Amino acid sequence: MITDEEKVIVIDFGGQYNQLVARRVRECNVYCEIYSYKTPIEKIREMAPKGIILTGGPNSCYEEGAPTAPAELFDMGIPVLGLCYGAQLMQHVLGGRVERATVREYGKTEVLVNTKSPLFNGVSDVRPGTDHVSSDEALTVCWMSHFDYISKTAPGFEIIAHTKDCPVAAAQDTSRNLYAIQFHPEVLHTVDGKKMLFNFVRNICGCAGNWRMDSFVKQTIRQVREHVGTGRVLLALSGGVDSSVLAALLSRAVGRQLTCVFVDHGLLRKNEGDEVEEVFGKDGAFDLNFIRINAAKRFYEKLAGISEPEHKRKIIGEEFIRIFEEESKKIGSVDFLAQGTIYPDVVESGLGGESAVIKSHHNVGGLPDYVDFKEIIEPLRNLFKDEVRKVGLELGIPEKIVFRQPFPGPGLGIRIIGEVTAEKVHIVQEADAIFREEIKAAADVEGGNPSWMPDQYFAALTNMQSVGVMGDERTYDHAVVLRAVRTVDFMTAEAAPIPWDVLQKVMSRIVGEVRGVNRVLFDLSSKPASTIEME
Repeated sequence: MITDEEKVIVIDFGGQYNQLVARRVRECNVYCEIYSYKTPIEKIREMAPKGIILTGGPNSCYEEGAPTAPAELFDMGIPVLGLCYGAQLMQHVLGGRVERATVREYGKTEVLVNTKSPLFNGVSDVRPGTDHVSSDEALTVCWMSHFDYISKTAPGFEIIAHTKDCPVAAAQDTSRNLYAIQFHPEVLHTVDGKKMLFNFVRNICGCAGNWRMDSFVKQTIRQVREHVGTGRVLLALSGGVDSSVLAALLSRAVGRQLTCVFVDHGLLRKNEGDEVEEVFGKDGAFDLNFIRINAAKRFYEKLAGISEPEHKRKIIGEEFIRIFEEESKKIGSVDFLAQGTIYPDVVESGLGGESAVIKSHHNVGGLPDYVDFKEIIEPLRNLFKDEVRKVGLELGIPEKIVFRQPFPGPGLGIRIIGEVTAEKVHIVQEADAIFREEIKAAADVEGGNPSWMPDQYFAALTNMQSVGVMGDERTYDHAVVLRAVRTVDFMTAEAAPIPWDVLQKVMSRIVGEVRGVNRVLFDLSSKPASTIEME
């Protein structure tokens, strides 16, 4: 439902950072979408983008059959920025030369940039005052990842950055507004990467920066209201960030034409079901029809004796559909089924770019096959998760819901290793609540965001029981594992260095307060080779 927005497009050549590039552009308050390199040039022309960014990719641009772009792309009068593979491809297509490098550059690298370039204007020097840096140069740190290098620039280009091993770390043709960068400005390891992207989209492309969530909310509410008219809308409310924000948005648009069905499968974190009802129920701030189905007993019965995680996932997903179907039949025919689809779902399903399909995108696990409706509406489908959170704040959703940590759809069902029982759910809920309370308390003491603060953290229950001693008695109880990671994009992660005294306090409280636990473990694993979740 995005209309009338100035737009920069990212053309994807199969690299891993396509979504990150688009997110960084949006952080500059400029709307951005991702398209495959196979997108016809005529379609790109019709979109009339203010700028084009070519992403990285896993290939060598000079190989037969490698993803490419027509020379015409660079002659449309639209500023183009090539990143890594995109930079090499630009030079290759326009008459430069790209070859295999004798030295591969990977990781943080010192790059000498020309600050007279509009692309590097304002880039700060990491070594101010050094003799080898002139007033028109800055030594900055960037993230390199390439086997090939640009050995000769295309006609009309001048070199504006280099490293000790890479003679063309960046090049420009200002007469055509073409820019090529060998490194990755979109990753946080590139110190002034955000400034470089800001320079491109706001200064070189001339974007005004009017992509803001307050205007998105007003525009979307108006569009939904006009589209739905007097129709009825049904939403499966999970209590997660996406569905909660969608419920609030639809409530503002159509009020009690919206019915939200909240299936509480008994596998949520402690008190979460009540928190969802507190916000969206009859005493909440949103005008809608809220139906809560307390189905914990039914889910526990279905999961009895099941240990394999994928089997548990399937049972939980199918049972959710059955319950939602039963409740929707009571409601009767509806006109619209609302879905909390967000932009990563679209991109990862292969609809928005060229990168490998990560998952098939099915609306709420197949709900459209079981519910009588006329049309699906997905008002959040163009937003990234951080933008969804901003929308939630604009709509007045409490921060405790807006900033909830990632939580798997099957809930605690996959944070309990082995069979799921009511007793085990209670144990992991209590242990998890203690862990989250103590992390928050310790962080608040250090100002709210200490260097060790994890991006995601939770307690899980192993399938191990061991001998312990409580008082004068021997016990044979469960072992809880604490998981806490630091990550930028959740594609990779490292164990968070939580202070020892904080972990000791968490351990002491869990063993002392949670009946059935006599051992607490801490997971040091990184992703890869492990995953963040415990299944």
